[in-house]
Formats: sequence, structure tokens, C-alpha cells
Amino acid sequence: MKKYLFVFLSFFLSLQGLKAQEIAELTLNDAILYAIENNVNTKNARLETLISKATVKETTAQGLPQINGSFNLDYNPRIPVVFLPNQPPFGDPSNPSDVIPARFGVSYSSGLGVNFSQMIFDGSFFVGLRAAQTLKQLTEYDLDKTENDVIENVKKAYFGVLVNEVRISLAEANLSRIDSLLKETQALNEAGFAEKIDVSRIQVQRNNTFTQLERAKTSWQVSKELLKLQMGLPMEMEIYVSENLRDLNPEDQLIQLLAEEGTNRVELDQLNTQLELTQLDLKNNTVQYMPTIDFVGNIRRNGAGNEFGTVFDGNNWFGSSLIGVSMNIPIFDGLSKSARIQKNRVQINQLENQRFFLNESFKNEIFTAKVNLKNDLNILQVQTENLKLAQEVYDIARIKYQEGVGSNLEVVQADSDLIEAEFNYLSALYDGLISKVNLEKALGLLKADLTN
Repeated sequence: MKKYLFVFLSFFLSLQGLKAQEIAELTLNDAILYAIENNVNTKNARLETLISKATVKETTAQGLPQINGSFNLDYNPRIPVVFLPNQPPFGDPSNPSDVIPARFGVSYSSGLGVNFSQMIFDGSFFVGLRAAQTLKQLTEYDLDKTENDVIENVKKAYFGVLVNEVRISLAEANLSRIDSLLKETQALNEAGFAEKIDVSRIQVQRNNTFTQLERAKTSWQVSKELLKLQMGLPMEMEIYVSENLRDLNPEDQLIQLLAEEGTNRVELDQLNTQLELTQLDLKNNTVQYMPTIDFVGNIRRNGAGNEFGTVFDGNNWFGSSLIGVSMNIPIFDGLSKSARIQKNRVQINQLENQRFFLNESFKNEIFTAKVNLKNDLNILQVQTENLKLAQEVYDIARIKYQEGVGSNLEVVQADSDLIEAEFNYLSALYDGLISKVNLEKALGLLKADLTN
């Protein structure tokens, strides 16, 4: 976190300065760094690490001396009766009753005390202390995994904004082109060189293109709101993405990415830590067969009196103290510890099976992601060439129509094919971007750019 904190602070300060006009200019790196600090999921994951640190302290405190003070002040409205046998030497033979009721005690009593205990040996404590440390490590891995998820979502959302910007740009160019053709055709119709149906046909194409432009603008607005949500940025803040797709995805970087073997995945660290916690739980249940030993001691002073005013008379107060060692030896618990141990062993087997499957699934994920990215890059190359061809076909059809050797229908069809080629190009471009992010995730390299 510290390695890019300075970058985040610089961006945050610039963001605060821009807040007056409610506009923030974002690079992809800016968006990711801001999201790591402000996304709700990463905030909660960091808070969870603080909870785990407090848990370690709480567990450690159980092995430290425990000291408690006590005070009591009691009043007996009716002193309890104690029954004594009516037999010599205390009994009165002349009394016909075989018991003698007697009241022992005073109306008021009070006491002050300090109790002290110190654990000498408890196997569960030492296991629990190690488990608390392991839990702290697990929350750190959870934070790392959450940050990876946030980075993945922010990258995809950021690319979505950029793709929609390109979509708007192409739709505006299409609309300008159609408007120009429509004006020419209307002029030809007024001069008697074109039929009304030619104008209507282009007007239909123009309306469809205008609808596509409006949809692209709507998608752009929605994608920006999604990006702000993933970043944890206030919705009232306006954002402007300052990078383009070509700068973010140079061809040499994609080729290098395809050659990567990958690094250790945090999901495997999480599972290994869960396995360690289960093994510690097994050890904890095992050591509970051993006795626990504690050192105990207390100091106490008690006083009493029949009148409230005499309770705190120093002559009526007496002290006592105790020092000792206590041992608790488990003998039989109905086989509950044995059952917990059996359950732990089964859980360990389950986690080991999951670890094996997770390793194999990572290999499959990397293979699939590389294949998909290669395929998407090939498709993108084909669609890029196809877009150029569609543009050439439209230009030729337009020239032929202007020179009177081509039909209006041919131009409209060429324009429709060009728009379809643009749509296919954008789809291939977006698919390639998503495949790139998926491969970075599979290789465990989502944070690679942030370490530069």
C-alpha cells in the first residue's frame, strides 16, 4: 500500500481542488488508486484487518495477570436462623424440643478484596495465540483479494467508458455523413434527378443512425456512473477519462502478457491460511485433553456490626489472604473433543481437495484466458481490416452515386454495411480489453502496473 500512497495522495489533492467545479480528470492509474482507498469493499476489508489486530491483543491478554477488585455492603433485615441439636453440652434437657433455633450473624456486613490469577499452563492459550496471528494474516490476504477484485472492476468500467466514447465518435461521424448525403439527395430530388423514395430511404437511415448516437451517449453516461460507483467516487462528481485505448494497450505489452507464466495467486494464499487455521483448531481440540494450571491469590478485609455506624469501625475489621495453585484435569466430556477432532480431520481433507482443484483451475484459467485473448486479437485485426474495406466500399459507392453511375440504394446499403462493421469492430475491441483484464487476473498481475 505504501508504494503507491504518494501517487494516490497527489491525485486526491488534485481531486479536492477540482471539487469546486465538480470535474475530475482521470487516468486509469488514478482511478485504480482512488478506488483502492475509497471503494466500500476495500474500506471494510481494511477495517477487518484492524479487527484481527485487536483479536490478537485480546488473545494475548488472556495470558497476562488478571486482577479484579471487589466490594460489598450487605444488610440483613432478618438474620438467618441456624438450628442446633438440643443435646448436651449445648442443649437444655428440660426443653421438650429436639432442636434449638439460633440466629448467628449481624445486621450489617461489608468487605473489600483483590483477586489475582495468572495462567501457568494452558495449551489452548498458546494455540489460540498462534491462531489469532494466522487470522490476522488471513484478513490481509482477504484485503489483497478485495483490492484485486476492485482493480478488475475498475479496469473493465474504465475501458467501458473509453469504448463508448469511440462509439459516440463513430456514430457522430456516421450521422454527419448521412446528413450530407441526405442534403445532396434532397437537392437532387428538388431538381428532378432523384425520386422521393430515395430521400425517404436515406431519411430512414439517418433516423436509425441518430438513434444509435443517442444510445451511445446513454451508454457512455451509464458507464461513467458505473466507474464512479466502482471507484467509490461521489455520484455528483463529473469525471473525464484522459487516456485512449491505443495508449493503454500497446501491442508489445499484449504480446509480453501472453508470454507470462503468472505469479502466486492470493486465492491460494487464502486457502492455505484457512487450512492452517483448521489444523490449529485440531491442535486446540487435542491439547484440551491436557490439564490447565493457574496461580491464584486474594487479599480481603471484612467488617460487620449490628448498627450501620459500627460497620466501618476499624476494630470490627479483619484481614485474610490466600495464595495457591489450581489445576483443572479433564476426565470425561462425553467424547465431545473426540468428535470435534474427527470433524477437523475431515475439514482438513476437504481443504486439501480444494487446494488441488484450485491449482488445476488456475492452470485452466490461464490457458483459457490466453486462448481467448489470442482469438480476440485475431478477430480485432480482421474487424479492423473489415472496417477499412467497408469505408472504402462506402466511399466508392458515394462517388459513383455523385457521378450518376451508381444508385441511391447502393449508397444506403454501403452505409449500413459500414455501420455494421463499426459495431463489430467495437465489439471485438471491447472483448479484447476484457480478455486482457481476465488474463491479468489469471496470471495474478492485476497490480503489476501499480508497482512501476
